Amino acid sequence: MSVLHPPKSIFSYRKFWAYRFGVAPFLPMSRAEMEDMGWDSCDVILITGDAYVDHPSFGMALIGRLLEAQGFRVGIISQPDWRSVEDFRRLGRPNLYFGVTAGNMDSMVNHYTSERKIRSDDAYTPGGMAGRRPDRAATVYAQRAKEAYPAPVVLGSIEASLRRLAHYDYWSDSARRSILIDSKADLLIYGNAERALVELTHRMAGGESIRDIRDLRGTAFVVVEGWKPDADWQESDQSRLEGEDGRHPTRLAAKSEERRKTVLRLPSFEAIKKSPILYAHASRIIHLESNPGNARALAQAHGGRDVWVNPPPLPLTTPELDGVYELPYARAPHPAYGAAKIPAWEMIRFSVNIMRGCFGGCAFCSLTEHEGRIIQSRSEASVLREIEAVRDKTPGFTGIISDLGGPTANMYRLACRDKAIEAACRRFSCIYPDICKRLDTNHAPLISLYRNARAIPRVKKVLIGSGVRYDLAIRSPEYVRELVTHHVGGYLKIAPEHTESCPLAKMMKPGMECYERFSRLFMQFSQAAGKEQYLIPYFIAAHPGTSDEDMLNLALWLKTNRFRPEQVQTFLPTPMALATAMWHSGKNPLKPVTKTSESMEVVRAGKQRKLQKAFLRYHDPANWPLLREALKNMGRADLIGNGKRHLIPTFQPSGEGVKIRETRPAARKKTTRR
Repeated sequence: MSVLHPPKSIFSYRKFWAYRFGVAPFLPMSRAEMEDMGWDSCDVILITGDAYVDHPSFGMALIGRLLEAQGFRVGIISQPDWRSVEDFRRLGRPNLYFGVTAGNMDSMVNHYTSERKIRSDDAYTPGGMAGRRPDRAATVYAQRAKEAYPAPVVLGSIEASLRRLAHYDYWSDSARRSILIDSKADLLIYGNAERALVELTHRMAGGESIRDIRDLRGTAFVVVEGWKPDADWQESDQSRLEGEDGRHPTRLAAKSEERRKTVLRLPSFEAIKKSPILYAHASRIIHLESNPGNARALAQAHGGRDVWVNPPPLPLTTPELDGVYELPYARAPHPAYGAAKIPAWEMIRFSVNIMRGCFGGCAFCSLTEHEGRIIQSRSEASVLREIEAVRDKTPGFTGIISDLGGPTANMYRLACRDKAIEAACRRFSCIYPDICKRLDTNHAPLISLYRNARAIPRVKKVLIGSGVRYDLAIRSPEYVRELVTHHVGGYLKIAPEHTESCPLAKMMKPGMECYERFSRLFMQFSQAAGKEQYLIPYFIAAHPGTSDEDMLNLALWLKTNRFRPEQVQTFLPTPMALATAMWHSGKNPLKPVTKTSESMEVVRAGKQRKLQKAFLRYHDPANWPLLREALKNMGRADLIGNGKRHLIPTFQPSGEGVKIRETRPAARKKTTRR
């Protein structure tokens, strides 16, 4: 399972007999719609915490249309009432399985701010209404589905993917078991699910039991403790800290002949619940085993059972990705919602996704553990056809494409020059601490795509809304020129995240010299184009490894450069992120973890987190009392005064001032520069 080989195309399977019913205008959400299609049952029923929008940016629509293209009858139960089982029975019992997802967004991140305060809205619900999904939605939905019918349950999407093993849970401030244990699901598919899900569905349709399907990449399941696929498999015990008993897990990667049939034994759930340091050790191993070219299976004991995780899925090829994005989507919300607006749909309705994955490896982000480090790109022709589809089929199109992007704006078609080395690579990031010399950073394919996209008739402008990875962009001044001249709508967002070396090192982000070089190119090409345009940098407060002095220096940089952030972000520890392991353990999992290995400063207390966030909004009068007190305690009272060299004034205006506002991690908005 650990050797890269040409996989079977997801579109090469013989279609299931039910393809004869044809393509549904929308995947059915009711019995009446099923009857209109001539169905007496569904083969697969997808349960989701999101409103059903038939568009490839919404996971349930993409998976549903893909399974429909295989010939299966797929129904959707969207945002069911979890307080009883009845809503889970609305489409009857599925012939094969329930597919369960919390939605495009983790339900806990969706519900709570980084300060654990309840959010007042939900972008994936009609009208933006909050409260239409439960906390830990994937677990609750799976339990209800099991109660509704004796049918297999398959978990997927980001909430399940990042909880496939025991994990630190910020909202309960404790380690929690794998979601497989709590949900009682039969199988979990993590990461990009298409390849595993298509094969699973065809094999189950052919009569195989889900409990016998144990060989799919990108899947996890519960087995008896000590289970192995065959007698010739070996186990490598990594349940103790590195260096103990002379063991060095990373060195095992050199034994390629043994890797394919080796399972790594992680510290048990019970062990990491007691020891945050063991949690950091386990987190390091999980991230080292993320490359599908060399990753090994993982096993973690939970009581008398093991959670077994197969190696990551193989990336989709360009033709496969094209096929997935060009399925017959209605490109609209289901008619059941009437005129109600769904904010997430309004945000992306005129955008086009051109790639998946990210090789940046930022410590605070779990994207690599979900979508993978290998970039999967669509063909230029496929992207251009989708732009034409947006133009011709999406109501309200005014000629502006709001984004051509993905997890980042400018990793399209970027890849390792040597596939053999790529398959053997064990780096956390391809671009930190420096850009790998084997990484092809040629932006020419992306420049070509931009030019051909804006040449499409009746397309007036193509904007880039995804974040630009500026350390890559400066390798191609021609790309920066193209971007700045034609694809910026006045503001361009980029994310240096901090200015100081210590927090940047823990984030695995480049130093400010890269930002400064990009900023100079941005201003140079904006002036050459005769445009007044601005960069919008984003920063994080209270990331592990960040001191109050670091935040003070960031605030001084903001003032010197005349930035006044309108919205700010405080670090939110999400499951499986390396920075979450730092936050929970106080150890640095970017290096081997031992009892004496590097420790770091972690901001946990509410007052200190508020202070670090206040430094980002140094200009807000509501923050001045807290900042005055802190500056005096830090011996920097010289920064309090009414001159230009001072950070905050000595006087306090009447009234409360403007309160700090906070954004979701995935929905950053603009910063003004004055």
